[in-house]
Amino acid sequence: MIFQLPTDTPNPSQNTPIDLTSIFDIVVFIVAPVVMVFLYFFLQKKERPNNDSKNEDDT
Repeated sequence: MIFQLPTDTPNPSQNTPIDLTSIFDIVVFIVAPVVMVFLYFFLQKKERPNNDSKNEDDT
């Protein structure tokens, strides 16, 4: 099986866990996704039209 692995490509056995002592890893894997999710919901709420004006016109 070892003969089938390409030599210069990443293999599953070479993966390392996330190093939470590194500021870069914390920003990339924790802070950035949380900020992106927050911005997504914030912008979706901002773009949604206000339905209160429709209710006033119907009465």
